Amino acid sequence: MDRFAEYRGVARRLGVDAVGLVPGPNFTRALGQAFGTNERPKLVIIPAEGEPAALMPNLELGSWAQVDFPGKTFDWMDQTGYGDAFAALAGHLPLTSLAVEGQVMRVFVHHALAAAYPGLQIVDAEREISGLRTVKTDADIAALEQAIRISETALSDTIAQVRAGMTEKQVESILVGALFANGADDMAFAPIVAAADNSARPHAHARSDYQIRPGDALLIDFGGISAGFCADITRTFFVGHASDEAQEVYATVLAANEAGHRVTRAGVTAHQIDDAVIGVLEASPYADRIRTKTGHGLGRDVHEAPYIMRGNHEVLAAGTVFTNEPGLYQLGGFGVRIEDDVLVTETGCRSLTTFPKDLTVIG
Repeated sequence: MDRFAEYRGVARRLGVDAVGLVPGPNFTRALGQAFGTNERPKLVIIPAEGEPAALMPNLELGSWAQVDFPGKTFDWMDQTGYGDAFAALAGHLPLTSLAVEGQVMRVFVHHALAAAYPGLQIVDAEREISGLRTVKTDADIAALEQAIRISETALSDTIAQVRAGMTEKQVESILVGALFANGADDMAFAPIVAAADNSARPHAHARSDYQIRPGDALLIDFGGISAGFCADITRTFFVGHASDEAQEVYATVLAANEAGHRVTRAGVTAHQIDDAVIGVLEASPYADRIRTKTGHGLGRDVHEAPYIMRGNHEVLAAGTVFTNEPGLYQLGGFGVRIEDDVLVTETGCRSLTTFPKDLTVIG
């Protein structure tokens, strides 16, 4: 069995000689092992026909041997630089066109390829290459569910300890510790722990100089990684008590979230889901607090296709996983976001997140 068959298929469909992968989710999926990015380029080229080839730093050869790569590998050392390795790669595997991941390949790798292959046509195939990951396998879904279970347990452990007077940084520290204590391999992204006016900033950073007060909204957006797959969960709590306005805003966001679940099934478009979700928010008295789309795909990357937004008429297939995360944000006031990880099925959808969504007062 050719483990690179899907990538060869992309090359043939695009009419190019080969697909080039650099470290990231697609690289990990193709090779079965993760490699990080730094100042040292790493590259795998998969031709439409024939053996693949790779370029690796010499210091990574021990790890690379575990991949059992079937083609020739060209290595280089820091002392000599990577130019000669790229030239040797080009001599071994001549190309006139190459499809790459436009959102992942860094400029210096692009330039090194262009120098080694004069006249090379480099095509942005981000959509086609990453699209291979859109429909999840049973194993993918199991890994996602494990990451989500770990994350939800960590969230339960964390909110049980939250009290007025704590800082956001203190809560963040508890959350991160709980993630690893419950078995996360890593964090999917830097957690968002935001109280009061900070919760109205969708991508806020936790503060060490603000003590949480009674009545504050506390928005927690985070996720762990398990077996290479990411969880992405948001819940908004209220500390001590919730005002009438807070309860109304929360109910509006929850209704939008539930509308997204109701409309989701195989065959609908990302536009239709976002239209249903945002439509609920627009019909509320809080329409001026809308600042984000409904969500994004989820898998090996915490943000991947499809993007759930108006204007994206991509049809969702069964097996797609995306985040349903409506929110309302009043700058200078507070924000509420409720985020589920949703699996599209032939007849509807299944929420992989099971953490309660009823308005919850903690502390």
